Amino acid sequence: MSERLVFGYGASGSGDAPTWRGPEGPSKATPPPERIDAPAERRDWAYLGLLAFTALLYLRPQDSIRPLGMLHLPELAAIFALGSLFFGRLQRGQSITRFTPELGGVLALGGVILATAPFSVWMGGAVATFTDMYAKVVLIFILMVNTLTSPKRIERLTWLLVIASGYIAIGTVIDYARGVNMINHERALGSVGGMFKNPNDLALNMVVALPLALAFLLRRLSTTRKLLALGCAGAMLGAIVASGSRSGTLGLVAMVAVFAIQLMRRRPGLVAGGAVAALLALPLLPASYWTRVASITDESVDDSGSREARTTLAVEAWHAFLDNPLTGVGAGQFVNYNPEGRIQAWKETHNVVLQIAAELGIFGLIAFGYLLVRGFKAPGQIRRLLRQARARGAIAGEDERAMLEILSIAMLASLAGWFVCAIFASVAYHWTLYYVLGLAVTPREILTDRLTGDARSRLHATAAIPVGARA
Repeated sequence: MSERLVFGYGASGSGDAPTWRGPEGPSKATPPPERIDAPAERRDWAYLGLLAFTALLYLRPQDSIRPLGMLHLPELAAIFALGSLFFGRLQRGQSITRFTPELGGVLALGGVILATAPFSVWMGGAVATFTDMYAKVVLIFILMVNTLTSPKRIERLTWLLVIASGYIAIGTVIDYARGVNMINHERALGSVGGMFKNPNDLALNMVVALPLALAFLLRRLSTTRKLLALGCAGAMLGAIVASGSRSGTLGLVAMVAVFAIQLMRRRPGLVAGGAVAALLALPLLPASYWTRVASITDESVDDSGSREARTTLAVEAWHAFLDNPLTGVGAGQFVNYNPEGRIQAWKETHNVVLQIAAELGIFGLIAFGYLLVRGFKAPGQIRRLLRQARARGAIAGEDERAMLEILSIAMLASLAGWFVCAIFASVAYHWTLYYVLGLAVTPREILTDRLTGDARSRLHATAAIPVGARA
């Protein structure tokens, strides 16, 4: 049975006989796939498990309701989703997972983590980095490439990320206005724990989610949905300012620049209006924020000394790589690497590239670099495939085309913002990059499925599968 499925082809024609359009043109022999796959969208437990895990990961109800922490709800959601996925695929005679080049890169990086663990400064700690952090990233990435099989599913997950990030941002801004949950009464901590607690990690995640909210503002949606996206975007900007993160500010500038450059030819008036609005808003920012920003270039106003410490850490991480170029010091173990003469002991690299180099060596750098290159290439691939799909009638109308095109713009901006922020953070094994990577590459897989092979035979193969069992 064919691995590839057809999702969301446009209906054409009129009258009693529905039509679909494939490479050979319209046909009345088979119902449109939208109608065939509608029940599967509702009954795909693996996809619902992915949504549940993501909601629990971001909203973290276990932090505020302590008894929930004992239930390990995110882990249970992931196990349930993966079990549903693997059982369904094996039941249909398919391989255990669909394979993409990016999944290969994710697995390769995990292989490097395990292969270098015996040579690390603390083998148990390196293995724990894999089992406690990276293994979950691998499993969720497998879920994404197998369950994000239609533009509608991608849109729903994107909405979830925007709303969850907006919720966290609103809580952070409220705390900042009240003067609580802060560092030195200047920098806001995240309103939830996990990957949002640290101000720099909070800002990174807001920078990554902001383009997704902006993408919804650019689409033809209801006023209610646009207001929701606008409110989330405004809260995210407020959270970045409240965090006082210099890396977040640089990432925000990079993200906005990439977003604006891509949008300039399509919506020049909108870009100009946004630039004017940003200039008018600058005087409203608090003085403490401007002091933090000034310390990026002026060391004399950096009272914390973090600027000098990060420079020292970069040198020490580079020397750790030169001393261990093949195996590194072990995943997550730079903090435990204390050779004679180290100045900034018991600290992370605060640079994602140097983190991978120091901890995993040259092979880790190759695998991680491959993932980044694939991620940055994906938006351009999507736009090229969209042109082909439009020419061959494999797009379900202009709304779907616009959604995928705007999403490709947002993903490139998100990746650019993430990378600039990550130059100042140790986040190689954290969730954020892999969520963005999954959202960046799955539209390409959907479009490739529509454009390769015989569309009619693939459609019949889909129809032959029991509705409740389709992936």
